[in-house]
Amino acid sequence: MQIIGVRIKKAGRILFFEPNEEELVKGDSVIVETSRGLECGKVVVAARELLADETVESEPGLPLKKIYRKATEDDLIQLERNRKDEKYAFDVCLQKIKEHELPMKLINVEYTFDVNKIIFFFTADGRVDFRELVRDLAAIFRTRIELRQVGVRDEAKLLGGMGGCGRPLCCASFLGEFIPVSIRMAKDQNLSLNPTKISGVCGRLMCCLKYENDLYCENCSQHQNITFRPRQGSRVVVADGEGKVVAVSFSRRNATILLDTNKTVVANWDDILPVNAEDFEPVEEPVQVEEPKPVEEPKPERPQRPERSERPRRTDAFNRRYNRAENVERDNRPERPTRPRGDRTRRQSRRDYRK
Repeated sequence: MQIIGVRIKKAGRILFFEPNEEELVKGDSVIVETSRGLECGKVVVAARELLADETVESEPGLPLKKIYRKATEDDLIQLERNRKDEKYAFDVCLQKIKEHELPMKLINVEYTFDVNKIIFFFTADGRVDFRELVRDLAAIFRTRIELRQVGVRDEAKLLGGMGGCGRPLCCASFLGEFIPVSIRMAKDQNLSLNPTKISGVCGRLMCCLKYENDLYCENCSQHQNITFRPRQGSRVVVADGEGKVVAVSFSRRNATILLDTNKTVVANWDDILPVNAEDFEPVEEPVQVEEPKPVEEPKPERPQRPERSERPRRTDAFNRRYNRAENVERDNRPERPTRPRGDRTRRQSRRDYRK
């Protein structure tokens, strides 16, 4: 079976589909069906055979689907019309947000290809009650409305921009998914630990710290068995900025840090760097050594006891107790007559007996 990789957005995730009867090459525009509806994307991975031990899904949790069809000129015109309508929808949503006085920042608007749904992306500090906003937008556009709250990294990916290197942002140009980055990578590469120099436009650690980290860490096995523990009250640097250690957890191997911005964060020991090297102390991991098992000495054999002769059964006693033939006389005994009770109670009879 063959599969083809399609990318819906410029720097979106690559989705795999099964090709149809049409011949498709890299760079062709195709119409595919996703969980949001019909979408128009470009082929970025040419058709290739699916390996025997490889499992591919069109989307997480969905089976592999076929490509709907190849995009025509009318489809491309429809795509351009949707891009213009997105700008109009953005202005309308901004006006409605001001009318309802909602604490949210609108980032981007996306139309599906078949205009079956309009997705509005926004950021906010907390939860926002936008039910009235959705009703107003649905009454204006007469289609399904979805409001999606995103984080600061997704905001930079949607808006784009220029990084500190002078090039477009990696997340907005070619990165399909975000990669995990830690401050230990900056330490291993001997970079400046100033948060303003190793943070990107989004305020988080730059994604490019991961690119060359493997080359620097080929001989970093010394960090596998030794962990540097921060001391309480010391000045440290984390991904969110510089602050002071207020608590250290030895069981969870993390520390609570009060930043200079009066914000409290919890970070692992590996993601904390000291301002002064004297504030950290190495903690050696205990090496687990298997204790030698004690050699068991052979136990002396016990002398065998002489066999006991079997005790003869007491057949006479057994017959006297269980034989029914001998107990006929006991079974035929007359019943003991019951003593009639008068009107007196048992307590009164006992008193009479004592007298």
